[in-house]
Amino acid sequence: MGKKSRVKTQKWGTGPTAVANPKEMLNLVSELLQKCSGAAPPPGQEWAEYVQIRSLVEKIRKKQKGLSVVFDGMREEHFPELMAWAAENGASCEGFEICNFAEQGYGLKATRDIKAEELFLWIPRKMLLTVESAKNSVLGSLYSQDRILQAMGNVTLALHLLCERSNPSSFWLPYIKSLPSEYDTPLYYEEEEVRCLQATQAIQDVFSQYKNTARQYAYFFKVIQTHPAASKLPFKESFTFDDYRWAVSSVMTRQNQIPTEDGSRVTLALIPLWDMCNHTNGLITTGYNLEDDRCECVALMDYKKDEQIYIFYGTRSNAEFVIHNGFFYETNAHDRVKIKLGVSKSERLYAMKAEVLARAGIPASSMFALHGADPPMSAQLLAFLRVFCMTEEELKDYLVGEQAMNNILSLGNVELPVSWENEIKLWTFLETRASLLLKTYSSTTESDQALLEQPGLSFHTRVAIQLRLAEKQILEGAVGSGRAQREHFRKLLEEEAPLPRRQEAGDPDGQLPLVLRELEEANDATLGPGDAGDAADALLLNGGVAMEIGNGVPHKGGPGVERTGDGVEENSQ
Repeated sequence: MGKKSRVKTQKWGTGPTAVANPKEMLNLVSELLQKCSGAAPPPGQEWAEYVQIRSLVEKIRKKQKGLSVVFDGMREEHFPELMAWAAENGASCEGFEICNFAEQGYGLKATRDIKAEELFLWIPRKMLLTVESAKNSVLGSLYSQDRILQAMGNVTLALHLLCERSNPSSFWLPYIKSLPSEYDTPLYYEEEEVRCLQATQAIQDVFSQYKNTARQYAYFFKVIQTHPAASKLPFKESFTFDDYRWAVSSVMTRQNQIPTEDGSRVTLALIPLWDMCNHTNGLITTGYNLEDDRCECVALMDYKKDEQIYIFYGTRSNAEFVIHNGFFYETNAHDRVKIKLGVSKSERLYAMKAEVLARAGIPASSMFALHGADPPMSAQLLAFLRVFCMTEEELKDYLVGEQAMNNILSLGNVELPVSWENEIKLWTFLETRASLLLKTYSSTTESDQALLEQPGLSFHTRVAIQLRLAEKQILEGAVGSGRAQREHFRKLLEEEAPLPRRQEAGDPDGQLPLVLRELEEANDATLGPGDAGDAADALLLNGGVAMEIGNGVPHKGGPGVERTGDGVEENSQ
């Protein structure tokens, strides 16, 4: 089963033990900001840039050792205080308890039988750490004057969390003390552990995540030291990279979108207690009840006493779980490998193909996904490849005539091929493309399987190997499926088998319920954690945890809160 992040049970320190030279620190931070603000490196130079940025960060971390404000004691020692605080402030605290589930980390355990769809957990708004509460806090003055904070809710939430952690009288201290002291996001990976992710779908996002976090830290370090509105921030004298990394990871693994108090828009929030739940496959079962002004969660399934209570984080690939949540989920029903495909503008038939795709609501160039299922393609990818492989005569059938729109609607229907030749071409293309992607990995499936059997692997190394192995298995499945389908349709062509008949135009049965106007999973209606739109001028772009907001308690399959986590992203300058 899934988890938010494996937690190292270690004792936290008690306060500052070192002092960094202010001038030396400012010079290092300025160098870091400059290094992270330049143009993107040429292809093939991303690793070199990552190592250079990491080297600067390590110099800064060494100078700042011992400066962070931390808590005494083990994390679990603060759970009783969390539960008491939650009960005092109107949250539900009966029917479950916090429990250590070994490799899955801490989670919620049922203390009684709970029925599927039973409302068992609710958290009132006043307990939530939100962008709105940040505006009304000591951070409010800087927020009102800094356009980055105004554009980036997740960055605001991270700094808000640090302000409250540094305030011994903070209302949220029982919650903050219960958070992990470290996370398993790639921000915490050793260099050699990151190297294990090379060639995976995650590696470019890992580079970006580290670079963006370093740039954000450097930017806000200078702001906090120089901006008058930051003079009263409680961590002004001890704003370390480790502090920011911790806050960013806390936010990216936990943040969610909830409606504002008047319900007119959404804001980002950290939801205490509820965020203890670990992940499993299923449906969204959390929503926001505006009438009672609280987050509510119903049981995903029947739970017996002493069983772990799970929620569904959303349709995330394992690459996304590794990057944004810090874990690999072995039975991920939504795992996939992204492939970028496009019709070349130099192709003679480009205009015709682009028009057919446009009518189907599909971009002429886009990111698609291969799945572990058979067939490995969604309706959208099948439709794209059919158009991609069409002849001029075939394209005309989808552009002119009474049947054109009906033909468009059938593009993603696996049972209604364009022609046997078209099917042979598209499955051959898929087989070839997946084979080429497999060659980009430096290890084989067999060697990765053997590595995973070796004792002594670090948790991060094991996760990295699991991820690249899963990706290769999806690609190998696509190669096998492509080969089998190609031979199947070649046989039908040789046998001169008749094509299945399409419905006549105007027949309601011909209006196939295909998802051809929606984006692929990479850009689907499921938001990423904290998605709040672009800020074109901003140094940072908002990433973050996604939720679909439901008004009231959601039912199975209904609208709800999607418990996932994305990183803090930004534009390159």
